[in-house]
Parts: sequence; C-alpha cells; structure tokens
Amino acid sequence: MRLKSAIWVAAYLRRCQINGIFGAVRRHGADEAGAIFVKLALMDGSAMLFTPAPQTAYDDSRPFERVFAPWSAQPMPEHEVDERLARELRFDPDLWIVETEDKAGRHFLELAVQ
Repeated sequence: MRLKSAIWVAAYLRRCQINGIFGAVRRHGADEAGAIFVKLALMDGSAMLFTPAPQTAYDDSRPFERVFAPWSAQPMPEHEVDERLARELRFDPDLWIVETEDKAGRHFLELAVQ
C-alpha cells in the first residue's frame, strides 16, 4: 500500500520548497491513487518529464515509495513535454501534474533502474 497521492504530492512540494525549488500543482488528480507526473522546467525552454515507473520497478521491501522513470534520457523542448501531458490527460483524467523549476535539474525523485 502506497501513500495517498495527495499526501505524496504535498510532501514532495515541501521538499522542493525546502531546497529552494519552485513547485506547484498544475493539475489536481484523484486524492487517493491518481497517477503522478512531474515536469521539471530547466528555465531554458527545455524540460524533463518523470512518469510513474512500471509496476516491475517496485521493490517489495519499500512498499510506500513511489518510483519514477524519465520519459526521455535528455531534456526535451518544453512544448513537447506539455503535448505528452495533454495526451496522458485524455487517457487518464484522474492524474496529477506537478511542475517544478530548477536550472540545475534537481528533482528528488526515486528513479527506476533503466
């Protein structure tokens, strides 16, 4: 059982704030178990998108942790990330979109092994 999405998002945004990174909820999804997508704007017109990792990436010894996978290995033009998010929203209207801004590319997400 994982933390509710609303609790995870609040904690994630607090962690960003503590580290001097601006973050905001761009789209509020289902409080209980909405999928969470994190967009990291690099402040140069490019962005990274982190999506929920496949279930196979989870470690049973850490059941409460959320794991993310980068959509691309390299930053993409920000408009391409926004287009991907629009497609995801058409597929799943209950998802969350959290947007952060950091020139250094810090994201504090547990990433799935690629």
